Amino acid sequence: MGVKSTFSLLFLWLFFLSQINAQECPTLISPLDGDTEVPVDNLIQWTAVDGIIGYLVSLGTTPGGGEIINRRSSGLNNFYEPEVGLPSNTVVYVTISLFLPDAPIKVCPLKIFTTETVTSPPQCTRLENPLNNETEVRVNTNLKWEYSPGATNYRISIGTSPGNYDIVENEITGNTIFYGLDENLELDQQYYVLIVPFNDIGNASGCVEETFTTGVPTISCQDTDFPTISIPDKIGLCQEQGFGVITSTDRARGYRWTYIQPDGLEFIVSESSQMRYDQVGQYRLELYNTLNQFGATIECPVTKTFEVVYSNSPVIENILITRENGGLTIDVRMERPGNFEYSLDGPNSNFQSNPIFTNVEPGERTVYVRDKYGCGITDRLIEKELSKQDFPAFFTPNGDGTNDFWQYRRPQDSNEIPYEVIHIFDRFGNFLAQIDPTSLGWNGIFNGRQMPASDYWFKAISFNNKVITGHFTLKR
Repeated sequence: MGVKSTFSLLFLWLFFLSQINAQECPTLISPLDGDTEVPVDNLIQWTAVDGIIGYLVSLGTTPGGGEIINRRSSGLNNFYEPEVGLPSNTVVYVTISLFLPDAPIKVCPLKIFTTETVTSPPQCTRLENPLNNETEVRVNTNLKWEYSPGATNYRISIGTSPGNYDIVENEITGNTIFYGLDENLELDQQYYVLIVPFNDIGNASGCVEETFTTGVPTISCQDTDFPTISIPDKIGLCQEQGFGVITSTDRARGYRWTYIQPDGLEFIVSESSQMRYDQVGQYRLELYNTLNQFGATIECPVTKTFEVVYSNSPVIENILITRENGGLTIDVRMERPGNFEYSLDGPNSNFQSNPIFTNVEPGERTVYVRDKYGCGITDRLIEKELSKQDFPAFFTPNGDGTNDFWQYRRPQDSNEIPYEVIHIFDRFGNFLAQIDPTSLGWNGIFNGRQMPASDYWFKAISFNNKVITGHFTLKR
């Protein structure tokens, strides 16, 4: 950058600073700087300043303080009326700041004045919101009244009949002209309000009640305003766990889960989409959406009563498989009774209450059993991988009670028998016996005579026609 350009930028910056510093501060014109006996309801006014974009006003009881109002914007108005008036017999410090375009806020020098000494009680005030005799008032409205010159405090009373202040009675609000109730008002109700301003001299006299009426809703729930509800008729309390948790999958604005005691008494268990429970009995789920008018909330509810019952997680004891003309019959036996349902198609579909499946095509399958009331699901493969190791390598049919029969060897952790039939042959391929896998087995006898010690062959056929072959030894 050349010397000429640098000089130009420096000149512009110095000019910009000079314009800011040259910006005049306003002069206090009502009251004048240093005035005394200023009325406590005096409008604060100053001379207008050109070229600014707004004013900030602070009024304090200490130099530069904001105890009365603090940095309150008046926009482009060159005046400000304090909402609750000024304190009596007090030195008031005025700070006026200027919003400048593209520049920091400029704080102008302090001005001061002294208020008058108030020697009489204040006058009565009147409601500003809602107005006296106003109707269709919102139930969540905040009360506001006009400032009473000289007042430093107010007492408010509110009731539902003339002179009967059953909601608020003689409550001191402080030096403010607003009042908000802790709870909403009732719909379609007339209210009576008495506001009495006061100061150190005394109370305003002769103040009269004013009244207003809240609105009457004109809206009602339509079909589309109600949520849907899809909770089951019965929910399980799993005895192994001792408690349960259920979550509503339906969307709604609000939820209420209620326990109904045997004596008819009710109490709310949860107000979220989820409920934890630890006792059986009758419950009710209430879902609701909401509509709003006049500040009140109208509920559009749906409910359903359901029962929590004791239940158990499923444990499979055995699966019996038999071959019929139309296919396999599968009979699922449970370790203990319960409210179970059964499926061969997967853990999430086509469950039935009957534990027996008929006309099932042969093949490796898995049985799924689940508790109807949500206490778990279990599964078992009903035809495991077949192996020669399922059969013993030898047997000793000598009548001593040990290894006297040769038979399929069931696993220790299962009673399942995946084989339908077993054939036995001698080493020359001659057929000797056909045995049922559920029987004791072959005792080493063929046509009434004991077969000699030797190696023998077997062919085991599964329910889905898989074939396992091998050999074993007969020892004597």
